[in-house]
Amino acid sequence: MMLFNVFKNTVLFFLLGLISCGNFAKQDAKKEDVPIQKAEPIVGANQTDAYLPLLQGKRVGIVANATSVIFKSQGYTHLVDSLLALQINVVKVFAPEHGFRCTADAGELIKDSKDTKTGLSILSLHGSNKKPTADQMKDLDVMVFDIQDVGVRFYTYISTLHYVMEACAENNVPLIILDRPNPNGHYIDGPVLEPAYKSFVGMDPIPLVHGLTIGEYAQMANGEGWLQNNVKCDVTIIKVKNYTHQTRYSLPIKPSPNLPNDKAINLYPSLDIFRGTIINVGRGTDFQMQCYGAPFFPKSEFSYTPTSNMGAKHPRFEGELCYGVDLRNTPFLNQFTLKYLIDAYQKTPDKNTFFGSTFDIHAGNGILKKQIESGMSENDIRKTWEEDLEKYKVKRLNYILYP
Repeated sequence: MMLFNVFKNTVLFFLLGLISCGNFAKQDAKKEDVPIQKAEPIVGANQTDAYLPLLQGKRVGIVANATSVIFKSQGYTHLVDSLLALQINVVKVFAPEHGFRCTADAGELIKDSKDTKTGLSILSLHGSNKKPTADQMKDLDVMVFDIQDVGVRFYTYISTLHYVMEACAENNVPLIILDRPNPNGHYIDGPVLEPAYKSFVGMDPIPLVHGLTIGEYAQMANGEGWLQNNVKCDVTIIKVKNYTHQTRYSLPIKPSPNLPNDKAINLYPSLDIFRGTIINVGRGTDFQMQCYGAPFFPKSEFSYTPTSNMGAKHPRFEGELCYGVDLRNTPFLNQFTLKYLIDAYQKTPDKNTFFGSTFDIHAGNGILKKQIESGMSENDIRKTWEEDLEKYKVKRLNYILYP
């Protein structure tokens, strides 16, 4: 099967975005920040010759969403549709947070359903159970995982992968991962998760920006004994071709409703840390994850009013005029930064209202909130996670698949 290129120019990128789960407008980026790979990445899903023989004659389950596609010269087809056309016996589909079509709000519970196009059962892994049950696994011979991740600990697709690996190991079902590039894979940064703060937005002791593809994460979860009862999942990884961790990769399909473009994905680690605070980060606008603000911020030239939209049915400060900081033209980030969080905290008149009950689980520790409240500088805060971060970087080297 021919492998195709969908990244030739901005026009094609825009057209692809229009037929994805929402428009995905490409952002201009400063190309000198990260070296650009001349040969374009070929995702695992496109390498059908490598994995079709592993699926033929098997009862197949697929963990997928709107990003699970095989690229073609003009557009793409969904992996599920392609496998069915190739006479692969796809039995059921499992959907992560945001649902099979990437339309649900962050954190919204997803119900089981049927796919109107194929008639397949869509089983939610963000509803009554986040881990496939033994009953859901019993009629499967093999599981396929193909979801575009963005390389951040609290982006829950890797939490879903963790649970899928456990379920596969416990039910003796091999797992095939169709790997995809990590658009934030060019750096590793932020505090490492402390075990006491383990949750679905942080399952394993990795930094906030972990520098792994989903395939590499699976290898590390197996190798470090992170799966429950130290079970080991039988994993086959179809690697991305023509990819290194310094490859600039623009996503042709937005991976979730509030990551509409490259700029939002690049800013996501440093802005979704606001989860668990009172501040709005562009949800309810067309520039999600590209600004932050609140009605009580000092008046400024930049303002916006959040309204209900896809991915934010009821955004924070819905219908209220917010003043804030526009980040759409900021330089490309090569590290996680706390400067936006610290600035927002300083601009909030009533400091007692700034942090909510869920902030610590997103931070992965109970100290970051206290550090900000005490007035520590970003440089001093960063020093407190350096030792754990360096230890993680050494461990990570045992599991990476790409230089």
